[in-house]
Amino acid sequence: MPEGKVEPRLPRGMRDILPDAMIRRDYVMGVIRRVFEEFGFEPLQTPAIELEETLLGKYGPDAERLIYSVGHSGGKERLCLRYDLSVPLCRLVAQYPELNRPFKRYQIAPVWRAERPQKGRYREFYQCDADIVGSASMLADAETLNVIYDILTRLGFRQFVIHLNDRKLLSGIGQYAGVADEQLGGLYRAIDKLSRIGLEGVEAELRRTGIPDEVVRRLLELLHIQGANREVLARLKGLLADYPVAMAGLAELEEIVGYLQALGIPERCYQIVPTMVRGLDYYTGPIYETVVEEPKIGSITGGGRYDNLVGMFLARSLPATGTTIGIERIMDVMEELEMFPPQVGRTVAQVLVTRFAPALVEESLRLARDLRRAGLNVELYFEDDPLGTQIRYALKKGIPYLAIIGPDEVATGQVALRHLALGEQVTVPRDGAVAQLQAWRQLL
Repeated sequence: MPEGKVEPRLPRGMRDILPDAMIRRDYVMGVIRRVFEEFGFEPLQTPAIELEETLLGKYGPDAERLIYSVGHSGGKERLCLRYDLSVPLCRLVAQYPELNRPFKRYQIAPVWRAERPQKGRYREFYQCDADIVGSASMLADAETLNVIYDILTRLGFRQFVIHLNDRKLLSGIGQYAGVADEQLGGLYRAIDKLSRIGLEGVEAELRRTGIPDEVVRRLLELLHIQGANREVLARLKGLLADYPVAMAGLAELEEIVGYLQALGIPERCYQIVPTMVRGLDYYTGPIYETVVEEPKIGSITGGGRYDNLVGMFLARSLPATGTTIGIERIMDVMEELEMFPPQVGRTVAQVLVTRFAPALVEESLRLARDLRRAGLNVELYFEDDPLGTQIRYALKKGIPYLAIIGPDEVATGQVALRHLALGEQVTVPRDGAVAQLQAWRQLL
């Protein structure tokens, strides 16, 4: 590297997202945004930086080690980059008591975590959140699951399962097994690693937290329960009938399952999984995350009920539930499985208006203007290059159509249009150009 020059590179876990990738991201975010709004969620934005006191003490020790501290010389406030969008939402709800309740909002924005970078996991990434604050009804949780189902099916996902559990059930399982209250945190953290380390690893992890062997045995016996949703609920109710907190969690799950059936969501798309924990400490009731069968990339959505979190900013709490749609992992899956529709191309430009000769530049300008006014995305070629060079430019960029206006076209009031993928060229009247281009677009 020459002296005085800076090597162009990024910090680990950060990415530049180039235009073709941004086009695909915008498509996915557009689908997500439309579904959120169909269910009555309204847009919201909060700052990227929050006070340290706002964020700390909300997520648990494992998560809070990943929070970035930020500041500047002379700054008196202790500041952090936001870790998620849920805690800032709770701060906002407490700060603006005049908001209507239930308050339904969505937010699509970046968050930052000092993660170890790997596939589908980055240090800066976007979250797409939808939350309902002010309702304790399980209808709010069922609607959140409906939102997840609609988003994934519209994006083309077919093989996915929403895993359901309840923190009350987990507490009851701990009581049934004989886990002391002070060891419940270790219990949650161990079970949460099941998908990564397996049952033997969870067993070893539980023993490392000081949980006795007999307690571990009883616990693993419960965690082995599998089957259809109603069957799992029935078996757990039989075993945990003497534990009120567990029965409360099972009642919530049973109610949600009933609503999902009424909504017509196929049962193959949701499954009660007693071993699913969700890693954050603030969850209080139903929790949910979505996994895809192929490729194995971890959860692509996650969320649950957090009825006590708003109360960390107010004298009294408000019930709340919501989900985040993991757009980064969704993008990775859709790229790997080639799930994007054909019309989601490599460029936003739909037509390249060529420059035939310097004397005809004004004609090209007028044609580009008219096509834009008709609602088309139009790029004008700037340089005085041969037509072949302009065609190669359009092909490399992925622009599907060419509009050519030379002396013959000017003299007859026409324009030549070329469909680059089909190799087809037609000459039409100037006022028929839009109709021809739209007809070609219908073929995609």
